[in-house]
Amino acid sequence: MSRWSRRLVSACAGAVAVCLLAGCGLGAPPGGSSGPGSAAGTEVAVGAYLHYGSPGVTRMEELSRWLGGTELRAGHTYLPGDTWANIEGAPDSLRSWARWRRAKADRLFVLNVPMQERNEAGLADGPVAELIRSGARGGHDHHYRRLAGRLVALGLPDTVIVLGWEMNGFNYSHRCRPDPANWKRYWRRIVAAMRSVEGQRFRFDFAPNRGRDAVAWPACYPGDDVVDLIGMDTYDQPPGRDFDEQVTQPYGLQQQVDFAKAHGKRISYPEWGLFRNGDNPEYMRRMLAWISAHAPLYHSITDYCPHGVWQCGRNPRSAQVFREHFADRADPDRDS
Repeated sequence: MSRWSRRLVSACAGAVAVCLLAGCGLGAPPGGSSGPGSAAGTEVAVGAYLHYGSPGVTRMEELSRWLGGTELRAGHTYLPGDTWANIEGAPDSLRSWARWRRAKADRLFVLNVPMQERNEAGLADGPVAELIRSGARGGHDHHYRRLAGRLVALGLPDTVIVLGWEMNGFNYSHRCRPDPANWKRYWRRIVAAMRSVEGQRFRFDFAPNRGRDAVAWPACYPGDDVVDLIGMDTYDQPPGRDFDEQVTQPYGLQQQVDFAKAHGKRISYPEWGLFRNGDNPEYMRRMLAWISAHAPLYHSITDYCPHGVWQCGRNPRSAQVFREHFADRADPDRDS
């Protein structure tokens, strides 16, 4: 939901703490075989967005300590959508994330990948539709082959790719609404380009905003053969005045779970956290319970203000709920 510039400024300026969640287990990559970043069983990989670059790696350890030793197995970051060079994987911080990922076999690296350069330039629907059609014709395939090659070379062949996230919204240049049919063709071309690189084992995460937003997100779904996970970015804000409405609203949390089940996919929550409803410990309790009940592959709280609990001092009551939830699991004998 937040734009790249907000992520960059907030993460760089206001770093006081890190965020993450736990739950129950990694699923197998396409083809059903287990491998790095996956585990048999139902453990959920806990993660947090702490900073786009190398500081995010350091903060993972700090957040883990704050959570009483909870192991954070999902590392989450974003590629900038300003230029094609960055979308191709130019940021040197990927090397730091690669070292973190390779340190333990059961870790999961989650990378949000834009589908267009100038992704936050505020382009109107007409130019966006032209960009979508260019991508659907294969005009950008080479950028994604280069990204895939770089990820494989860095030792990140099993990255979870959150491609074109929040595509049902109004803001990003990689949004779906101006031309859903060609948007789906474009997604398919990107996946084909990245899967053509030798050694890759990528998983592709389709992650709309909760709710309808600019377009009903099922209208953007590109097909079971090119999607591995059904994600959702969900923050505590309308539409959905309380958690019950966030579950039951059209295209809300329950519809995500039902859609994923109907398509034989696991779910994920690449972004979630507090927002316009303020410091809301009831939301925090309910969202953590939802995650525990529905066992996503991974979830990642957005940990900067106003969404976070560790790097943001505005939400002390929610931070206490979050911390106790994980610290108690990490140390069942711990005094509460």
